[in-house]
Amino acid sequence: MSILCNIVDTMYVDTSTVHQGRRTYTRHLLRESYREEGKVRHRTVANLSRCSEQEVEAIRLALRHKGDLKELVSLEASLDLRKGPSIGAVWLLYNLAKEFKMVEVLGTGRQGKLALWQVLARIIDQGSRLSAVRLASYHGVCDILDLESFDEDSLYENLDWLSENQGKIEEQLFRKSYMEDPPVLYLYDVTSSYLEGMTNALGAFGYNRDGKRGKKQIVLGLLCDPSGRPLSIEAFPGDTQDLKTFSSQVQKVGKRFGQGDVVFVGDRGMIKGPQVEELTSHGFHYISALSKPQIESLLVKGVFQMSLFDEPLTEVITQDGQRYVLRRNPVRVQEIALSRQDKLTSLDKAIHQYNQYLKEHRRAKVEVGRRTLQGKAQKLRISEWISLDVNDRVFSVRVNAEALAEVSKLDGCYALKTDLSTVLADKETIHDRYKDLALVEKAFRTCKTVHLEMRPIHVRLEDRTRAHAFVVMLAYRLTQELAKRWSHLNLTVQEGINQLTTLCSQEVLIHGKPQCHKIPQPDEAIKRLLDAAGVRLPDALPNKGVRVTTKRKLQKRRTSA
Repeated sequence: MSILCNIVDTMYVDTSTVHQGRRTYTRHLLRESYREEGKVRHRTVANLSRCSEQEVEAIRLALRHKGDLKELVSLEASLDLRKGPSIGAVWLLYNLAKEFKMVEVLGTGRQGKLALWQVLARIIDQGSRLSAVRLASYHGVCDILDLESFDEDSLYENLDWLSENQGKIEEQLFRKSYMEDPPVLYLYDVTSSYLEGMTNALGAFGYNRDGKRGKKQIVLGLLCDPSGRPLSIEAFPGDTQDLKTFSSQVQKVGKRFGQGDVVFVGDRGMIKGPQVEELTSHGFHYISALSKPQIESLLVKGVFQMSLFDEPLTEVITQDGQRYVLRRNPVRVQEIALSRQDKLTSLDKAIHQYNQYLKEHRRAKVEVGRRTLQGKAQKLRISEWISLDVNDRVFSVRVNAEALAEVSKLDGCYALKTDLSTVLADKETIHDRYKDLALVEKAFRTCKTVHLEMRPIHVRLEDRTRAHAFVVMLAYRLTQELAKRWSHLNLTVQEGINQLTTLCSQEVLIHGKPQCHKIPQPDEAIKRLLDAAGVRLPDALPNKGVRVTTKRKLQKRRTSA
């Protein structure tokens, strides 16, 4: 009853914000609460929406201190301002995450807010959980996210929560993004990421796409929609073959995402007999590319002929309804030819050096040199079409034109295979959708090296490794959108984020006690970034007075006198 009495016959400012697309509308009403027939009711006294933010805040402040306005006037003498935390980058990314329902899906609980900070920290400054805590100490994270203090142990435990809830989060993000109109096409590809240490639970030696010999790795499978937006990421042991990762993606789409006709697009060799059977059992379709041995086998069987690759884009439909779309990429042909020439030049250089060695060392054996140079040719993968000749202790290389023609006949050739009918998709559509796999490769590049830097991986447990990959994927969803919105500004996402971190608040203190964070007017460069992203700065933020510190301190370096 006392609570009701406190709100009866009081005047207050009611503020409401509505988001429509990229536009935000805010209205302010001066309202009064009163009691009528024993019930508390509210009425609007005036519409303040035409007032400036400063005027609205002045009215709100006056209403809070209506009993002591004289004291309020005297506050100016006891008011101090000091530099507050950085708020530009966190505020922009938080609002972008809110727009894309990431804030809603992760939830308003502590674990959801910690997960959101891990995503934002990955974009602002890549590093470990320890570095994310240090980052929070000079960014206004707790005030913007309404988060209590945390340390690195909190973030490690949060990885456990993320791993446990990854499937549910991915599914809810999918539903929020597509509502009742899910995509038909799904892009899937696999990569690997090497490890610096040897103790990661998923680490194993396997086919290393990064070219890092002697290092363990993990395998990552990324599922995207037709625009290249990541929907799900999964980490596998480092020795997992690409084909072994595919089944879980089919199950994922079947249970969480797909409805109606679904088409999987996979790279060369990703979709073979067992995978086709699994897709068929779910009523799904596929688009994939044949490997070079598969193309050679079909040429031998006469399913299609080499002359068809010389057409701009051609199609072969077999009697059993199997469709093949054939093309030779002239740019790729030139790239391969230049690569072979570079390798031949490298072998020529090695031959010249060894000839000089034989000239200066008369006792050196020619057969040793032959084995060395043949090993070099095999390593360069050109031994099939070159021969080494020796005359009077001088080596030379000879190109076998016929062998080279045989090796290079399929340069730039690729054959796409699909079970889609011509009614559902023509050959141009099949070709274009396969090329969309480049969007997944772009996501891998950004996640692994360009900006988000998935490695080095600072965790060892299996669940935490998977959660780390999930954090990077969520961060990529935001950077992907920022890249689109900032595309006309001629800067990278990282450069834009770095500029935003320079926007700091002013901490307002009255009688030495923190009251709020006042947001200064940004300079023109930062204003352009905010406007392009569709984000508006508030006039002020609450000051919770929360301080974030790490449990583990940096070691002090001692220097001897």
